[in-house]
Amino acid sequence: MKKYTIVIIAFLFSVLCLNVFAQTKSYPFEVLKTGKGKQAIIFIPGFASSGEVWNETKAAFEKDFICYTLTMAGFAGVKPQPDSSFENWKTGIADYIKDNKIEKPIVIGHSMGGGLALALASDYPDLIGKIVVVDALPCLAALSDTSFKSKENNDCSATVNQMTSMNETQFYDMQKQMMPRLLQDSSKLETVVSWSVKSDRTTFGQMYCDFSNTDLRNRIAQIKCPSLILLESYFINLKPAIDEQYKNLKTADFKYATKGLHFIMYDDTAWYLEQLKQFLKSK
Repeated sequence: MKKYTIVIIAFLFSVLCLNVFAQTKSYPFEVLKTGKGKQAIIFIPGFASSGEVWNETKAAFEKDFICYTLTMAGFAGVKPQPDSSFENWKTGIADYIKDNKIEKPIVIGHSMGGGLALALASDYPDLIGKIVVVDALPCLAALSDTSFKSKENNDCSATVNQMTSMNETQFYDMQKQMMPRLLQDSSKLETVVSWSVKSDRTTFGQMYCDFSNTDLRNRIAQIKCPSLILLESYFINLKPAIDEQYKNLKTADFKYATKGLHFIMYDDTAWYLEQLKQFLKSK
């Protein structure tokens, strides 16, 4: 009897440890779960953006899909975490999918979030069902520097120091001047700027530097799932360079917006939603 008692105690202890682990495990983002349906969508916002950037998109799909909307740690008021990096964030999202047993989710990412979608589908090709990349490239730096090569152990301290040395007024003014180059819809301007201003400056500088050093051009050859690439209207002028960047992604379907800038979901909403609807309902 004593032997069975020891076995039962050991079993209960292991269950307790698993429960504690489940409760304490953290991920490099906050997540909001909404909607209903058999298929899941994971929304990843872009650099320094809140998950709220997907509010209008979610409204169109929540009746048919379970939606997991992320806001990355340190961005838009979410508490920062140590060791922020593009690769750590990619791994954290993959862990969340596996830990929560999300079956073949559709991953939709904007800007840096689009880069994370590409990296997830590249490094975990059997984990992801489909991806939608909203205005992102496998290697943004190579668009202006065709000889670009990613640096190992890239030192981001100078960029972090530059961002953290600004006072609040200087940082706000910088974002206010930059954002009209990315967003045509002036009604959303203050909202998007506020997300940057609420972001942790160290995370802001670290991730800006790290993502600028990211090159996925070779890795995307591993992607097996259907991939919709939505690009801003201006990029049609750079189509040969963009085709070259994406040449290893054999599952890509490219669509260029009819108007607007980087925030396609705001600047060309009707066109953007129609592309998503067609892609999501396709086999």
